[in-house]
Amino acid sequence: MYKKLYIQAILCIFITIQAWAQPRFSIATHPEVLRSLRKEQQFWAFGHNTQAQFHLTPKDGIYVSFGYYSAGKFENQLEAKAKDIIYAPQQIAFTNQAGLNTKHFAAGWKKFLKGNAEAEESWNLYSIAGFGLLFGKISNVHSSSVDTTKYVVPVLEGAAKLTRLTYDIGLGVDVPTKGDIYFYSEAKLCVPAWGYPSNYLLVNDKAPFMATFGAGIRILF
Repeated sequence: MYKKLYIQAILCIFITIQAWAQPRFSIATHPEVLRSLRKEQQFWAFGHNTQAQFHLTPKDGIYVSFGYYSAGKFENQLEAKAKDIIYAPQQIAFTNQAGLNTKHFAAGWKKFLKGNAEAEESWNLYSIAGFGLLFGKISNVHSSSVDTTKYVVPVLEGAAKLTRLTYDIGLGVDVPTKGDIYFYSEAKLCVPAWGYPSNYLLVNDKAPFMATFGAGIRILF
């Protein structure tokens, strides 16, 4: 009987310790401004980002984020070149009007360089580093109709989907307010690591290369 009570007491203590030892977590949300940085593919877009953050310690944790953005629009002055000398003209100038919609899922490590996730005074500085998947849809409209059986065009007309593995790098400032609510602002780079080239995307090398900036609230649970 005493042995059972002893085991039950030990189990209760163990469960209590485990409950207190569970990491705290936060939900964060903010609107974002997105800037595509790659030359010949520069545009502005707006979006929204939501994050789940698991604070393994007050200074270190794991984040998972998802962002979606409006269509970024840009245009390029291009030339289609004839495939054979028998075709005239040998070059056709045209304008390509493009639109790129993106969604970005990322996960990685969040580290507080100053302060911590549970700080109640002053301000905090943190960094993030992780990997992500960029999902995009590109659409192109040519100003002139070009016969692709006779001419080589830099980008095809129409729409297509693309996927890129990315590196997620950023810095943020986190300021406590009342209770467990924090105001923060965050700047981040989305750097393409690799992806299959697309005939619908004019620049494929390390593209789309994007930067985002946003500010919102984080709620600590």
